[in-house]
Amino acid sequence: MGDHTYRSLKYALCVLLASLAAALVVIPVSAQQAPTTTLVGAGDIADCGNRRDEATANLVKRIPGTVFTLGDNVYPDGTAGEFANCYNPSWGQFKARTRPTPGNHEYYSTGTRPYYNYFRARAGIPSRGYYSYDRGSWHIIALNSNCDKVGGCGVNSSQGRWLRQDLANNPSRCTLAYFHHPLFAPGGKTESTAVRPFWRTLYDRGADVILSGHAHRYERFIPQTPTGARDLSRGIREFIVGTGGKPPEGPINGTAPNSVVKNDKTPGVLKLNLGAGSYTWKFVNIPGTTFTDSGTGRCH
Repeated sequence: MGDHTYRSLKYALCVLLASLAAALVVIPVSAQQAPTTTLVGAGDIADCGNRRDEATANLVKRIPGTVFTLGDNVYPDGTAGEFANCYNPSWGQFKARTRPTPGNHEYYSTGTRPYYNYFRARAGIPSRGYYSYDRGSWHIIALNSNCDKVGGCGVNSSQGRWLRQDLANNPSRCTLAYFHHPLFAPGGKTESTAVRPFWRTLYDRGADVILSGHAHRYERFIPQTPTGARDLSRGIREFIVGTGGKPPEGPINGTAPNSVVKNDKTPGVLKLNLGAGSYTWKFVNIPGTTFTDSGTGRCH
């Protein structure tokens, strides 16, 4: 065998071995892209006096993923009978995949006992109602914005300390939080400055999205600071999704500076697809209506 032929064969063998080695390389799980996960839900949901909650439940039925509720799950008083007769026939079919939060109407029943008895461990520790969980690459935090019922929402309250520790223990790039009372919701008595400490802590730790209910409408804001200043680089995007079934309380009075879109006439749910470093949203409206809203965002 000549030198030229030998060198050619040796080169071909080296190329073959290198190709086989490359094919056997295993990408570490941490380096792989996390799959997209879906959240879907709304607040201000069930009322035996109308069938809008059945209409929104039919939307949720067609959307897989984790179901969130933004408080005021059942009207008017959050009693055991109302959960059994009003909430359970509609949104109750998703209880096994629901992660709820309490609203002020849950507290119309002493100690919110029916709420915790209905959702059990899915609602967090009774008397607290705040907890967190992970979905894909996202850290999700459910808070209790009935501040006067849980020892306050300030930074030094039990919930405020818990929130800081939870964020420190879960340093995800993408973070979403939800609770009943919105910080920004012009018109009526729906805004709650008591939750501003939540916003400050979440903003300081780079959270991306906050969902709230309480106002019976859909409204989306541009990313902003806890004081309401426009901040496209580090701001939190707030969605109000009080459209689960309870009829609107009346026309929206006033517009916040950073409000992008709002509608108080269309029942529906918010669908969020949470990916690695980004998310998409879509307001899914009930049949017979036309309003919708959709878009994309990136994590900080």
